[in-house]
Amino acid sequence: MNRLWSKTIEAGGKWSGTIGRGKLLRFTALEDGANVSMLLYSARDLTERYNMPDTLKAQHTSHLTRGNVLMSDNGRVLASIVEDSLGWHDPLGGYTDRATTDAKYGRTRYQELRNDWLRCGRENFAVELVRNGLGVRDLVPVVNLFSKVFCDEEGAMIFDLEHAKAGATVTLRTEMDVLLVLSNTPHPLDPRTVYPSVPVKLEVGPAEPVGESDYCVNFRPENKRAFENTWEYHALLGV
Repeated sequence: MNRLWSKTIEAGGKWSGTIGRGKLLRFTALEDGANVSMLLYSARDLTERYNMPDTLKAQHTSHLTRGNVLMSDNGRVLASIVEDSLGWHDPLGGYTDRATTDAKYGRTRYQELRNDWLRCGRENFAVELVRNGLGVRDLVPVVNLFSKVFCDEEGAMIFDLEHAKAGATVTLRTEMDVLLVLSNTPHPLDPRTVYPSVPVKLEVGPAEPVGESDYCVNFRPENKRAFENTWEYHALLGV
């Protein structure tokens, strides 16, 4: 990838930014056990955002990997997963809050520990959303990159501790101008009692133009319809 920009999101860190259409976003786990919770909004209209139910039911899946797209609540494609070394990313588990973080890892306060205090997903997202003219009422379900959650025979949700190893990568392609919001905080179902978040590198570069034969476009008929909605949207905007 011809890299335009990169950033390492440290353990417990957060980040948000507007990224234009037609970019590759490559995430790399720098240690074992990574989890990055991700929100996506249309940068042109922040009321349009990632829709987890439509994304999953349209693609007949409960997890995300190469070929899957992240659909908005207007039936358009915000981003596609174009490369994936893991084969499974969790869209169901949600993000941590202050009460569960304190209960699992011990209570910490910024006033005492400064940057070593243990952050949670909800607080990280709240800060970044406010920075972008949004708020906690705009929180929606997240995608947990690098995490695998499956159901056992009794229907219990199980977190796979061995899933994400150092060097694992997943690459998204932006299909619209997007506001990307990230929180590098533990998965809520991670059973470890030591705060497990690890650094993750984000690299941004240009993507090749998307054609009719694209893998993500043709992954499912529903994907193609969502791409057609997206292309029509941009054609009418003249961009």
